[in-house]
Amino acid sequence: MRFYSRQCALLCALAVPAFATAQSPPPPPPPPARTEDVATMDGMLRAFYEVISGPAGQPRQWRRDSSLYIPGVRFVAMSVGEGRPVAAVMDHAEFVRRVDAGFVRQGFFEREIHRVVRRFGNIAHVFSTYEFRTTDTGPVQGRGVNSIELFWDGRRWWIAGAIWDDERPDNPIPPELLP
Repeated sequence: MRFYSRQCALLCALAVPAFATAQSPPPPPPPPARTEDVATMDGMLRAFYEVISGPAGQPRQWRRDSSLYIPGVRFVAMSVGEGRPVAAVMDHAEFVRRVDAGFVRQGFFEREIHRVVRRFGNIAHVFSTYEFRTTDTGPVQGRGVNSIELFWDGRRWWIAGAIWDDERPDNPIPPELLP
């Protein structure tokens, strides 16, 4: 019975994306990436933070940012509302719409302060602990953890998805994710 359930689940999983694709056009391919951004995991994580960081008044590097992700990437921003976890799920375009004006108006600098990588073959999971500020050298405004899924296609790394949560009094960053 267990084997049958897995087979059925697999068939459903394969059928649903095919049906969904028939319903809407596929996302556009990403723009060409900088080799130094995608050749190594270090390059990917460096670019992941560089593209969204900058002073007030400076446009962000959204084209470069989009070159890091697979078409149709999903981001999940976790928060808490009414005492319950809330997941804001968005694609790249929605993420840009939500954050661009604020980043440019106030300035935003996000930096990685610690990383834990688990890799198997051509897939990797990265817990990347960050801190953010509104100016390059200003006081830290907050911290959190990015959970990033990557894969190697034989030529470059791709980010397949990212989910993050900010540190809060009821959600401290655990010691193993701190420097």
